[in-house]
Amino acid sequence: MIRKVSEKDLDFIYGLYMHPQINPFLLYEMMDKDSFKPIFEDLLSKNIKYVFEENGKSIGMFKLIPLTYRCSHIAYLGGVAVDVKYAGKGYGSKMITEIIEYGKQQNFLRIELSASVENIKAVHLYEKCGFVKEGVLRKYGYYESENRFLDEVMMSWLGE
Repeated sequence: MIRKVSEKDLDFIYGLYMHPQINPFLLYEMMDKDSFKPIFEDLLSKNIKYVFEENGKSIGMFKLIPLTYRCSHIAYLGGVAVDVKYAGKGYGSKMITEIIEYGKQQNFLRIELSASVENIKAVHLYEKCGFVKEGVLRKYGYYESENRFLDEVMMSWLGE
């Protein structure tokens, strides 16, 4: 089940973003919870952050950002992560499938994302769920803590 994030999700969302196995592939550098709170509040105010749950347990998270005007048929999918306790158990596929179904209900004909070229597991998961590689965004992400740039692969899912 997909639901919008609420204030009670701060610890779960913070834990995913700052988990050492997950953080390298997401948007924010490592930080303490007090520094993360304004980011979380911004995500809440924009109404774009979601939690994926099963049997009442929070399993994963994602952002789904609708584009506007001539691109209003498109949503950007980002901040995708599954709690490491549930990794390798099929929850990633379930979550992406539910995101696609939700996107269809919202009349999105295209869902696009970018993933680090080093995040081979994520790229494979997206391909398995129907996303197609469209190109590489060179020097797209900058990792301040490592003082290096990283390329990202651009991918999309296209509806009927």
